[in-house]
Amino acid sequence: MFIEILVAMILGIFVGVITGLTPGIHINLVSLLVLSASPFLSYYFTLVSLACFIISMSVTHSFLDSIPSIYFGAPDSDQVLGVLPGHRYLLAGHGYIALKLTVIGSFGALLLSILLFPFFMLIVEYGYDYISGYIGYLLLLVVVFMTLRNNKKLWALLVFLLSGVLGLIVLNIPGFENPLFPMLSGLFGISTLIYSINSNESLPVQKINHELKLSKKLVLKALFSGQFSGFLTAVLPGVGAAIAAILSLQITRNLGDKGFLILSGSINTVNFILSMVTLYILNKARNGAVIVVQMLVEGITLSNVLVFLSVTLVAGSVSVFLALRIAKIFSRIISLVNYRLLVVGIIFFIIVLVIFLSGLLGLLVLFVSTAVGLIPAVVKVSRTQAMGCIMLPVMIYFIM
Repeated sequence: MFIEILVAMILGIFVGVITGLTPGIHINLVSLLVLSASPFLSYYFTLVSLACFIISMSVTHSFLDSIPSIYFGAPDSDQVLGVLPGHRYLLAGHGYIALKLTVIGSFGALLLSILLFPFFMLIVEYGYDYISGYIGYLLLLVVVFMTLRNNKKLWALLVFLLSGVLGLIVLNIPGFENPLFPMLSGLFGISTLIYSINSNESLPVQKINHELKLSKKLVLKALFSGQFSGFLTAVLPGVGAAIAAILSLQITRNLGDKGFLILSGSINTVNFILSMVTLYILNKARNGAVIVVQMLVEGITLSNVLVFLSVTLVAGSVSVFLALRIAKIFSRIISLVNYRLLVVGIIFFIIVLVIFLSGLLGLLVLFVSTAVGLIPAVVKVSRTQAMGCIMLPVMIYFIM
């Protein structure tokens, strides 16, 4: 049994590297493929081992998915806000430092989530119904606060409403596959690249051995904010990592770019680990990969949870090494490439991915969302206002 789980975990880490580095290929897709092939795979692996494969893949993915966001500006739904400070670091020659900050967030969150696991079990068991009844109104207060803190409040409100209406339309198109990828790639990915290409003809040499100085207070503040955010995403349906990050930023102020990158790196990892809390206590899974784990292993027991947490710890430890090594390779290569050609190539790559994953309708969504995504940069308001594309539909879901 031990050897079987070890092999499944190693395979999961390998696949997690691929999904983490490849925009548009999500762990949910691979998890569903494993589920569909489980009758055949069960001849070679137990169902618990297949669940360990999915868990190790998901944890590895959460460590490495910052790399395409930072170096290529190609975000997924969990790392979309990390594009903004990450790209600023890249343009200053500190892309590796940005990645290291997200890794600190991911691994710190992993350790903290495991330590707080029993505490979150109690919260979910006794406070779930109370928390879920107020999330819509909490989001509304956050939107008001986000808008009022901008100097150009009318523009900020307009960006929120435009992106919100876009989200309502896109997320409710019948039969539209992978709607988030073209919408978020336009709002935060391509729009950022287009705007930055006008002021940068080349990337500076990326500094790999630059010393990173962090205060313990900042790290702890970011990590505990990530615990709060990740808990919301794990417990409440419809609340994704980006929305949770915005909630944390309103509650925890003065994190700066360093703190925000630690926070954004932590949320996805926390979300996955704490999804196992809701799975064990409520028999409800809020994460796509965890839903597949639930379908593979019926009646999750405490011993199953302990095995899953052990796999999480090992996969996370290996992922720290992998993420930093791969980021060093990216840092050495990327500064040798003409920046304008690189940006054009990335934009073309995203367009091809959108057509492949979402069809011609996805291409239309990509163009419209890119146009909306350029507005904050032009009028100088916070780009987080564009998260209205997800926040407005979620608010309506909870309040209505």
